[in-house]
Amino acid sequence: MATADVTVLGAGVFGLAVAYECARRGARARVIDPAGVAAGASGGVMGALAPHVPEQWNDKKAFQFRSLVMAESFWADVAAAGGHDPGYLRSGRLQPLADDAAVDLARQRVQTAAELWQGQADWTVLPAGGSDWEPRSPSGWLVRDTLSARIQPRGATLALAAAVRALGGEIVTEGAEQGAVVEATGWRGLAASGAGNGVKGQAAVLGHDAAPLPQIYGDGLYVVPHANGTVAIGSTSERDWTDEHATDDQLEVLIARARQALPQLADAPVIARWAGIRPRALSRGPLLGPWGATPGRFVANGGFMIGFGVAPLVGQVMADLVLEGRNSIPAAFWSGEAGSEQ
Repeated sequence: MATADVTVLGAGVFGLAVAYECARRGARARVIDPAGVAAGASGGVMGALAPHVPEQWNDKKAFQFRSLVMAESFWADVAAAGGHDPGYLRSGRLQPLADDAAVDLARQRVQTAAELWQGQADWTVLPAGGSDWEPRSPSGWLVRDTLSARIQPRGATLALAAAVRALGGEIVTEGAEQGAVVEATGWRGLAASGAGNGVKGQAAVLGHDAAPLPQIYGDGLYVVPHANGTVAIGSTSERDWTDEHATDDQLEVLIARARQALPQLADAPVIARWAGIRPRALSRGPLLGPWGATPGRFVANGGFMIGFGVAPLVGQVMADLVLEGRNSIPAAFWSGEAGSEQ
């Protein structure tokens, strides 16, 4: 291709979302990743796009809400541009309520959700027992929200890569940095700069077709149905590890818990086990904005457990900054202070 206007370092979901949005606006985008597309955490199996609880509103929650609302049209456009299915569906989420206090709190959130989610999604408290596909609830009550969605992480990352190429961008394993540079280098990039670290996660894929049904979350366990006739189970959260790709007994415990919670999964075969390292910034939220003392250098990193959920809006606000010099990044995510120390 001709000289790039924007070079993105890293072909995970953040890097490709930035490249896609820049290319969509007419910029020539080059993505460089020695390991290839979706080689890191973006090649995982979970894909739970779920909001924070609707209370104590802040910039982080508002940003995530905006991105989750725009996700359906974003991923539809990505699929249309590149011809690959990201596996997106706004299928909702069920959560069991442990006791009367949890039920009371959940009912208070019905009103705050109505206000904060602006009528674009619902938070409902409903009695358990209305479906075969639901978790056991000690209180007899569940929360269902209609904002949560699911996506096939690796498939979505590959869909973004296809869309970038279809819009004239290139994705290579090596090459020269040209134009503005956006570092989206995952946990290793955060660790090298002192701006964050990696947190290992383990997950499994079971062979059970529950494609249109909601994801389930309770007591740290996610069960996420996917469109390809599988269900993802996860995940662990480990600060210390010796082998980033190895699974162990911690995952087997999650699988056993999922089988106990949902009898439909009792005999479902384990198709795959996955482990990888997710990038976590010191700020505990995404790190976006200028990076280092060199003009024209930026960062988009630290998606951790909400990376796919916020990626649509991350691409948009980074393109605003890189291409137009316009800062629409929330202060909670702004990298200016951290970047100036590099």
